[in-house]
Amino acid sequence: MKQILDKWNQVSLVKQIVIGLVVGVILALTIPQAGQPVALLGSLFVGALKAVAPVLVLFLVMAAIAQHESGQRTNMKTIIALYLIGTFLAGLTAVLASFLFPVGFTLVDSPEGFTAPGGVSEVLQTLLLNVVDNPVHAIANANYIGILAWALLLGFALRSAPATTKTMISNLSDAISKIVGWVIKFAPLGILGLVYESISTNGLSALVSYGKLLGVLLGCMAFVAFVINPLIVFMTIKQNPYPLVFRCVKESGITAFFTRSSAANIPVNMKVCENLGLNKDSYSVSIPLGATINMAGAAVTISVLTLATVHTLGIEVDFLTALILSVLAAVCACGASGVAGGSLLLIPLACSLFGIPNEIAMQVVGVGFIIGILQDSFETALNSSTDALFTAAAEFKEWRKEGKEIYLRKIG
Repeated sequence: MKQILDKWNQVSLVKQIVIGLVVGVILALTIPQAGQPVALLGSLFVGALKAVAPVLVLFLVMAAIAQHESGQRTNMKTIIALYLIGTFLAGLTAVLASFLFPVGFTLVDSPEGFTAPGGVSEVLQTLLLNVVDNPVHAIANANYIGILAWALLLGFALRSAPATTKTMISNLSDAISKIVGWVIKFAPLGILGLVYESISTNGLSALVSYGKLLGVLLGCMAFVAFVINPLIVFMTIKQNPYPLVFRCVKESGITAFFTRSSAANIPVNMKVCENLGLNKDSYSVSIPLGATINMAGAAVTISVLTLATVHTLGIEVDFLTALILSVLAAVCACGASGVAGGSLLLIPLACSLFGIPNEIAMQVVGVGFIIGILQDSFETALNSSTDALFTAAAEFKEWRKEGKEIYLRKIG
């Protein structure tokens, strides 16, 4: 048994996840009646990631800020700029695609128990209120804006603390990072359970009638992931971006696809950045921040579904108004929660730009939940892998300036 475990540990995590994925598909097709025991593996994995992520973010960011020495360089300005540019261009791509390939759909009854925000001001107000959330409440409810705010405040307050205190915080941060490593080792079993549950309970038959809409959505996300993002990275590092793009998609995007939560994928992205040899002071802040504001996939979802509604209702739209939609979608996307389906409730806000009543807009949200089996998985994979991609690109840009050719090996 020990020899089998040793050989298994020698296989890369990505290959282990692929094996888990294949086994999950086979089990779902051959013994769908097995049900809960297999699906439980996925629930436990996602639950463990969600449990450890808030604590990890708090201590990593706090330790990074507390130990930051004056004169030490971080790349946060570049990273935030890349996040905002990427999200806007994703929304713009979706608007252009919706004009080139206009699609409509059959409206369905709106889902119950969901309340859409009333406007951009309400989204921004929610974000501001999250900043001043009680720290215990923020951790318990995975409010990453609140967690980041408290981590930054505590980090700055501890800058003048004794070295022993800083060491203790650093040790706690390292201990939580080690726990994250243990959780990630169970990713193959978790992915197995998630794939099994998705295929055995949902299937893909419900998606056939929305094939064109899904085609535009997923096509836009693929275009952003493999054309827009590489262009942004190329302009940043002046090197072939695709090895880095593929690595981030492979190591981050796969797990994000199945967890369907940018927040749950924070520990995975931290590990990706660590493997790339990036500056911990930068990625310990940029990765949780990206899970909150770097939402290219959400911008695509909001733009495509809104314009699909416009086409369904026969509303005439000029390009300037659609361009305003791409800006609105980017702002709304930054306010989308990092959990499954978080972007869908912002669609009514974007629909209001065209005078579409909330009753119809909420029916569009219902369509979003129907196609969410694939839409939300691809959206999260794009969002989360881009967090690691832009964080790495910003640092490689600095390494290139300093003549550190090691970044070329890191990319590959």
